[in-house]
Amino acid sequence: MRGFLLTAIALCAVFSSNGYADNFTVDKVYHPYVLPFEREFEWRLTSRQNDDGNVLMQRFSFGHALSEFMILETYLVGARDENEDFGLESYEVELRWMMTEQGRYWADWATLFELEKQHNTDDWEVKAGILTEKEFGQFSLTTNVSLVYEWGQTVENEWESEFKAKFRYRWIPEVQPGLEVYVAEDFIGVGPAFMGIKRFDRQKQLKWELGFIAGLNGDSKDHTLRMSLEYEF
Repeated sequence: MRGFLLTAIALCAVFSSNGYADNFTVDKVYHPYVLPFEREFEWRLTSRQNDDGNVLMQRFSFGHALSEFMILETYLVGARDENEDFGLESYEVELRWMMTEQGRYWADWATLFELEKQHNTDDWEVKAGILTEKEFGQFSLTTNVSLVYEWGQTVENEWESEFKAKFRYRWIPEVQPGLEVYVAEDFIGVGPAFMGIKRFDRQKQLKWELGFIAGLNGDSKDHTLRMSLEYEF
């Protein structure tokens, strides 16, 4: 598994050297799991501070499982502009398909598909990714490898790639510390992250995540604070 992780990072770094991801934002590392017929509300926040200033983004989503293996989610994405005003940035539709039963094979697999449209411009982005998770006792390794295509009014038509990974220790359900890695065009970030799950009756559960990712790009300052809350029922 260590060899798989290093290979994925190396491949993504090679692919990324051909482009520039001016809109890349550190975000969640997706797990490949879907609860049967689940519904969920989610809120995410990312605050990235680098040499160009601060970029603050929030995502609000609602998801509904189409089957016991597939879930469809819709997002409204807000961002703060150069005038410090917060407004609607884009819309997203996301489909996640769990392809294997949990624990049946050496790793759990899923696919992820996203379509995003900018609110004020005719710019689009489509993404396809592979999600995996492997358990080693109380430890878990989660990886996301994605291919992205952008086109539209104000962006160049180009292919990009992204790699995300999380290595976590499942100490107790409510508190699970870990380490996250992000690789994209002209960006490599690493940092600590924490997540937890509070379970209630039946499928009802509340998930939380908090991470601090430091960019290793050579800039004097590049770090991202990310957090999220997700209620599944």
